[in-house]
Amino acid sequence: MPNLKDIKRRIKSVENTQKITRAMKMVAAAKVKKAETMLKASKPYSNELFNIMKKLLISGLYFETADRRFERAIDNYPALLEERELKTVGILVVTSDKGLAGAYNANVVRKTISRIKELQISGIGVKLFVVGNKGYQALKRQVGDEIADFYTKLPAIPTPGASAVIAEDMTESYVKGEIDKIEIITTYFKSSLSYEVQNWQLLPMIFSEEVKEKPGVEPEMLFEPSVESVLQKVVPLYISNRVFYAMIQAATSELAARMQAMSSATNNARDMIKLLTIDYNKARQASITQELLEVVNGAEALKG
Repeated sequence: MPNLKDIKRRIKSVENTQKITRAMKMVAAAKVKKAETMLKASKPYSNELFNIMKKLLISGLYFETADRRFERAIDNYPALLEERELKTVGILVVTSDKGLAGAYNANVVRKTISRIKELQISGIGVKLFVVGNKGYQALKRQVGDEIADFYTKLPAIPTPGASAVIAEDMTESYVKGEIDKIEIITTYFKSSLSYEVQNWQLLPMIFSEEVKEKPGVEPEMLFEPSVESVLQKVVPLYISNRVFYAMIQAATSELAARMQAMSSATNNARDMIKLLTIDYNKARQASITQELLEVVNGAEALKG
């Protein structure tokens, strides 16, 4: 017969856990609303930058080069727009610092490992730039030698400043020739119930022939004071913004995943409390029945 005190202790423990998961669900719901608002606000700007870069690249004017070298790697647009033989790929992997978000981090890590194996089979090296402690710890155990840099304890809601630092580190490796391509593995937020792990190509910036040949895509463009000046401003903005946009997408997806995970945990705790309560009542009923039988048997013995 189950011990009544043990069952009661388990019920109390599950109730305490349920309170925590319910609170975490409410916190995640509030944060995901804020992150989703920021994501929607940043989307028009990001899309417009993307369209501007597309028009610049389609125009062919990006082949203009400047003799001046800038101190910040991200400002050296000729080197960043240069296509070269692919020997090493730099991959920015965006995960979270915290867990309790279901399979969110595991999905990103799985996609990263798959991409690394794909590149290695082709004889291409990999350098990882990992955002988030969970992704760093998981990848360190599996492909620790491939990690070039990692970033943890960043703001829960990404900021342009943090994104600019990451973008500068990656473009510096690109300009130095340490990597020949930059990809971003992040999660694309679809809704509060759905997200998708995606792989974006950041550098070099290449558009399909269909886009290049599409009528009306290449309007007449005037550059003031010069093409070089425009590119030197737009290219860093574009790269930093793509990193920021990827991190916003990831943060929103992570919070939505955590909200779902905590909702499921709360519901599971509720179901477990129901089952334990039934077990407690059965055990209590059996205990009372046993005591009654002992009293009856004792009374019968006295009569005899």
